[in-house]
Amino acid sequence: MTQPSHTYEEISFQQFILFIKSHNKQIEENINIYLNLEPLILENERKVIQTLLESFLLFLSAPKIEDINETYDKHLETWLQSQLPILNVNHFSIFRLIFEKSIVTLMASLKHAHTISILMFLLSIFTHLIHSYNKWMDVEPIQLSKAHEENAELKRLQLLDQLDELLINSSGIRDFAHILKKCEEFFHYKRCVFYAYIPWSNQFYGTIGLELPKVQSMRGQLSLKQSFVFNSKKPVFLKDPNHYIKKEHITLFNLSSVIFVPIVHDQQVFGWLTFDQLGEEFDYSKDELTLLEQVGKRLGLYLSRKDEEVYIDTDLQLTERESMILNLLAEGFNNKKMAELLQLSEHTIRDYISSLMTKFKAKNRTQVVVYGFRLGLLK
Repeated sequence: MTQPSHTYEEISFQQFILFIKSHNKQIEENINIYLNLEPLILENERKVIQTLLESFLLFLSAPKIEDINETYDKHLETWLQSQLPILNVNHFSIFRLIFEKSIVTLMASLKHAHTISILMFLLSIFTHLIHSYNKWMDVEPIQLSKAHEENAELKRLQLLDQLDELLINSSGIRDFAHILKKCEEFFHYKRCVFYAYIPWSNQFYGTIGLELPKVQSMRGQLSLKQSFVFNSKKPVFLKDPNHYIKKEHITLFNLSSVIFVPIVHDQQVFGWLTFDQLGEEFDYSKDELTLLEQVGKRLGLYLSRKDEEVYIDTDLQLTERESMILNLLAEGFNNKKMAELLQLSEHTIRDYISSLMTKFKAKNRTQVVVYGFRLGLLK
């Protein structure tokens, strides 16, 4: 049998990403044109497909060239897993069609010397995505009976009812640690941690969880790659978190597989829960991710409620220095950084924070920031 001849030069993942970065604007414009002109897309599907296209282009544009190795399959797996809650076969097909047409149109206008090489690499990416998607959708080729599906739905509703009852009987931030502990029990995880998020500075900080000193040592700014994944407002399952979490943090928490669940209400991201099995690797299904998405929305609604058991004087006045400290707390500054910025001692900074906690009747720094938002002292 005659073997197919290779009439093109193969390119690396780094070279492909560099091409996407270099022509990002034109690709984005082509995508927008094809998306709006495609007659087969129903209006209610257009926004979903737009989200897929935008996130995929950002995903390909985000990595730093020096951070890229040739094993790109794990990167693709992570993107796919982050989109599972909104994906179906039709969405996937149209998403692929529009992205490929956008690249082909660009190549035609550029008359690029490596057109075939780039297109073949793109086809290999989509081949991998299709294989992975089919694997996720058909982990078990056995057709589930209607009774089995009904039982699964009943179990899901029972779990959400348990959570609803817990939230109704809880009161504000003071009960949040207990709620997270019950979530471990309800959803069969060994560890659940809450990370608060500050959107305007794109920073996160560990707040509640097992081994609290370790949790509260976790703070920093999200990278562009992390922002893409964690700001999707959808649960994200990372079978291998190495590409998105620093190695020292993986070692500190003995992380293997992990799920990030955004806590969202009215488009506001309060932060994320992480669920894991204390170093044990595990798999997950689309239905289970959908369940945890509902958990995140319920917790977001819970955090948006007023804490009726805590009375705060809405006419309280802050000094200029207290106001500065409050804003720096909201941006995730620690005592040392605040002291350097304001040219004060760390002891004085602690005194100001204690004064804020007294005025807000807050138990910790996190509550100070939350009450600051509720009272309109933070924007």
